[in-house]
Formats: sequence, C-alpha cells, structure tokens
Amino acid sequence: MKLVVGIDIGSLTAKIIVLSVSEQKDDNFNQKYSFIRRVGYNPAAVANDLISKAMNALKVNNFDYTISTGYGRKLARTNENITEITCHAKGAFSINSKIRTIVDIGGQDSKVIQINNSGQVQDFEMNDKCSAGTGRFLEVMANALEVEISEFGNQALISTDPASISSICTVFAESEVISRINQGTNRLDIIAGIHRTIAIKIAALAARVGINPMVALTGGVALNPGVKKMLEDQLNVVIEVPEHPQMVGALGAALIAAERLQ
Repeated sequence: MKLVVGIDIGSLTAKIIVLSVSEQKDDNFNQKYSFIRRVGYNPAAVANDLISKAMNALKVNNFDYTISTGYGRKLARTNENITEITCHAKGAFSINSKIRTIVDIGGQDSKVIQINNSGQVQDFEMNDKCSAGTGRFLEVMANALEVEISEFGNQALISTDPASISSICTVFAESEVISRINQGTNRLDIIAGIHRTIAIKIAALAARVGINPMVALTGGVALNPGVKKMLEDQLNVVIEVPEHPQMVGALGAALIAAERLQ
C-alpha cells in the first residue's frame, strides 16, 4: 500500500488528510490520518509541520504523492498544487455523488461551485476580494458583540426579529453593529441580522452560477447553524453539511493524489 497526502492551506486553518492507496486502479482508499490547526503568520512552516507530524504519527519517512490546495497552496513543499475549486468538487462528490452545487465559505473567501453528474466542475463564482460573509467576518462580528464564536450561530437562531445590517464590508458592518448596540437593539436580533446579511450575500453569488440540488455547504463556516439555516431560507433548498466540512478540500486533494499515483 502507498500513502498519499492532501493538504489544504486556508487563510485561517490548515488541514491534512493521509490516505492509503492500493497499487491497482481501484477506489479502495482508506483514511489513515487527519489533522487541522490554525494558520499563523507563516503558512509555509505550518504546512511543513503538518506533513512532519503526519509522518511521525504514521511512522514513515516520506509519502508517495502529495498535493496542496487552498489559499497558501504554493507555499507547501508538495509534488503538486491544485486550485481549491477542483479539490472541493472532488472531495464533496466523493462524500455524496448526488451533490451538484457546493457552497464553500472559508476564512477569507467564499465560492459557489456547480458540478455535473460525474463530479466535474461546470461553473463557479468566487469572492476573494472582500472578507464579508466569511469566517473572518464572523469572528470580527462575534468579538464586537462579545460572544464566543462557537455560540454565534446558535444565538442567531433564537431571534424572531433580525436587525437590518445593510453593510457587507467588514469594517463598515462592525461600525454598524456598534451603532446598533448603542441604540439599544437586542443583541440576539443583531446576531441574526448579521447571519441574514451573510446569507443574502452568498445567495447573490450563487445566483450567478445557478443552484442545482443537492447543495452541500463546506468550509469552517458550515459548522455555524445560523448561516446554514438562513442560507437555506434564501436559496429555498435543503443544504447538506458533511460530517467534517472543513476537511473537504484536503480530502479532494488526497483523492487526486491517489489518482496521480495510480
């Protein structure tokens, strides 16, 4: 058996997956190791550290093929780097072959990917010029409202009267939230308003691609139930969230590495 690696270097977190691969051309891939950690000021060092830790954990001196993807994919010392659009499509389709639309919301960007019956990318739209609606945006808003980020999405679901948050720019939205606080607006309503604004922005991105059920939500923000629910309302679809939505890109990279090796 051979070992292949997919590593996804995002703007906020880095993820790694190691698969064991048969030397015959089949789909008998077994996950041997996975890990996720924060990315600091040195993504290259983080990527190399993840690979070293995986080697130590599996007691090997090298891997047979490695592919990097994500925000800092070109910084990792791997055999190949591949765009996250391709890797997310591959990973999501491997989890559920009925998926036709992938909404990925990461730390610094968001994207909507449409795939065909074979899992091939047909079209996509990406917002990487502004952090509005991303994980970083949510962290800034949660900090302004003094709420733990892990509870932010749950609190968004409590409100029945979401406040209007018109700004989508992170800086301006933070100022608007502070103004709402000073006006005495209920905190839960502000939180719900923030999540609704994100859903509206992502829905506008999706409209340029088209939404074909089934829809999967990936990336770290997929763990936020408020974003999921309000995005479902905006798109009028049921959204599936994989068990480990942050790992989809790394999984796709590892699967492509397995194909390259075979």
